[in-house]
Amino acid sequence: MRARRPGPLAPGRGTLALGAAATAVVGTVVAVELRRVWRRGRASALRNEAHPLLAAEEAVAETARVAREGYRFVSTRENTIFNLLTSFATTFLVARTITYVLRTRGSFGPFRNLRVGRRHVHHYVPGIVIAFASGTGAILSRDERHEPLLAIPFGVGMGLTLDESALLLELEDVYWSREGLLSVQITLTVIAVLGALALGLRFLRRGEELVLAVPDSSP
Repeated sequence: MRARRPGPLAPGRGTLALGAAATAVVGTVVAVELRRVWRRGRASALRNEAHPLLAAEEAVAETARVAREGYRFVSTRENTIFNLLTSFATTFLVARTITYVLRTRGSFGPFRNLRVGRRHVHHYVPGIVIAFASGTGAILSRDERHEPLLAIPFGVGMGLTLDESALLLELEDVYWSREGLLSVQITLTVIAVLGALALGLRFLRRGEELVLAVPDSSP
């Protein structure tokens, strides 16, 4: 009797909950900031004078300016944390996508599975090297202006390494097994924590002070 092939691996409840938490954190911060800009910026006046869609468009544009100006004028530490968050999350998503395509198609543009002899070199190897190199550079550098730039490769190294955290813990290739979901759970947890830290920083409030002319009347 032929054995049944296992069905596709579905994410566990923990993975879904962590993913939902990370998405909720980002979505809540964006929604709250749009509401604040709508109340304090030009959109509030346009809402009574023009079409609501024009007011909404102005609110989105002003929110983008608030974020941009706030990022430029906040402290180096806050910029560093924000760069670390975005580079880490982006690297994780890109690494997962490329790895999935390589598993199903065998190649993806210039990307191939890297092998040295019979040994498969996993992407946590360059991840560790990148994180160590950028971290060492940040320690040795005496100029704080370099820290936001060095946070980008450090976040890339973190993303590549934590994406294969289950492999490191189990000491075998469990990337696509049930145990491999631990990588996703650990990574999404870190994304949620870093998101709460980075998006909760004062650069949005500082951007409001620089961009919005209407004083805040909220308590």
